[in-house]
This record gives sequence, structure tokens and C-alpha cells, in this order.
Amino acid sequence: MPTDVHNKKYLSLFYSDNRGEWRGLAEKFGVLDYMVERYVQMLGRDGAEMFLSSCLIPPKKSIRCNDLKIDCQRLQEVMEEKGFKLSRISWIPHGLLINNAPSSPSLGATLEYLKGYYYIQGLASMLPPYALHPSPTDTVLDLAAAPGGKTTYLSQLMHNNGLVLALEKKRNRMRGLLSNINRMGATNVVLLRGNASIAPKLGINFDKILLDAPCSGEGLLGKDPSRRTKTTLSRLREFQEEQMKLIKYAALSLKKDGLMVYSTCSVAPEEDEAVIDFAVEHIGLHVVDPKVKVGEPGITEFKGVSFDPSVKMCRRLYPHLHGTEGFFLCLLSK
Repeated sequence: MPTDVHNKKYLSLFYSDNRGEWRGLAEKFGVLDYMVERYVQMLGRDGAEMFLSSCLIPPKKSIRCNDLKIDCQRLQEVMEEKGFKLSRISWIPHGLLINNAPSSPSLGATLEYLKGYYYIQGLASMLPPYALHPSPTDTVLDLAAAPGGKTTYLSQLMHNNGLVLALEKKRNRMRGLLSNINRMGATNVVLLRGNASIAPKLGINFDKILLDAPCSGEGLLGKDPSRRTKTTLSRLREFQEEQMKLIKYAALSLKKDGLMVYSTCSVAPEEDEAVIDFAVEHIGLHVVDPKVKVGEPGITEFKGVSFDPSVKMCRRLYPHLHGTEGFFLCLLSK
């Protein structure tokens, strides 16, 4: 396994050929030139404009019903009695889209929220735990757990059986993580503060691992306008380096034939398919079909770099196509 993850294969991803060709489009949508160049290459000119236009409007809010505490149909009825208008999502069984909301109470101030009947969560971010399909007998590692949306969904899917080890390196995020775990009634979760490098030292071969990796957040342009100009190509390269280290630590902690979900709230191939290609080529992981009913196939070539053909089984979500934040998900086996 190479110590320098940025071998020659991936270096070309961090150079831009843009000579101002897309500057007008970049200025129109308030994003960096290299980002427009990338979107055009990925989606075509019309697709890039549709994507960027969709990012001008935040996606509708959504909640995840916590059926550890309440039946989802009953939750929908209770919330609609309060003036919320909700609809079920066909591709995520516990997801409810907020189509309309009263001025008061807010989603985070209802009695049902405080009781842990639901978690305010983007639809796409519900997919990683669901795709991992944890069983009540599994030992699961959540490698970057805060603020706890995915951690508590893992617990919910396991019916509070088995074990979820939630790892979080930042002390200031532990309090919120613990609060959400307690509020949602996730009793099979153990919290551990530390970075990912300690995972292989625990002496546990995990059945399943969830790695929702720290990233540029380039899928959140509609929610957070600062993401439009925040990440330079050099910073993107730093993200990729960190992501490759994280997936390496995760692989060391995964038992043979175990499963791992790698996900980001980014549409950047540099931190999505390139990281998966690295995991396949240098770590020996295998991409498998996540069997989720939403998303576009992974990109097999970008900026002249060919990725392992199996990355096509990864899933990409876009706001203009799926009504979600931009998102990437891939299921891997060891």
C-alpha cells in the first residue's frame, strides 16, 4: 500500500484546463471556475446549468421517523395535526418530506422532536445506514459519528440490538452526539473519542463500517452558500488525502467478508470515485451493488483518469434530479 496516496494517477485531477471558458457561468452562479468546468464535464452544459440552478434553492426539509419510539404512520398523522404537510419517500422507508410547515412550532421545537420521535435529516444522508443494512447481531463501527444522524439510524435499523461503536475525534462535538443518541433512545451505542487511526488498535473485527467522510461539502451548495467558493483545488487535494487515510484505517478494522459504506455530501469525483478507485487498487476492497432505488451510476472516467469499472455501482444523487442535496455513496466488501 503506497505511503503517498497521491500517486501520479490522481495528480491530474487537481489541475484545471479552464482558460476562462466557463467564467461567465461561474460568475452567474457565484462558484469557482474549476467547479463549473467539472460540472460541464460530468453533466454536459445543460446539465451543469440545471444542477447549478437547483443549488440556488435549498432542498425541502425532511425528517427520519424513529420507529423505536413511534409508528411512522402515527407520526405523520400527529405532525399533520400540527399543520405540517408530509409525504413518504418510496426509496427510504423512514423518510418523510416536509412539503409545508406552520410558522410555529418549528421542526426542532415540537414535543415529538424532543421525545426523539424523529431526527431532522436530509434524505440522501439517510441512505448510508440503510445501504449498509446492519442486522441485530452485527458489530458496527461508525467512523465519524457526530452529530449522530447516521449513528442513531444504524441503531434503529438494528432494533437496539448488537453494538454500534461511534467514534468521534472532536471533543466539542461529543456533547451534541451524546444528546442525540439519548434523545433518539439508541441504547446499543458506545461512544469513543479519538481519531480513525485508533480503530485498528481496538482489536475488534467489525462486521460493518460506516465511513461518512469529512469532505468539501460540495453537495450542499443550496444549504450553505459559502461552499460555492470555499474549496480551492489544493484544499480538495487535502480532503482526498484525508479520505484515503480514513478508508485505509477502516479497511484494517473490517473483518473478512465484512461490508463498508463510504459516503460524502460531495459531488466531486476527486473525493468520491477516486477514493473508491484507490480502495480497490491499493487496499483490495471490492465494490458491490448497494441495492438502493435512487441515484445515478458512479463516474468511471474523469479528466482523462480511468477508474475501476466497478465504481459504476456507486450511486450519485443530485438536487436537480433527485430533489436532495448532492451526495455520493458506495458499498464495499473486504
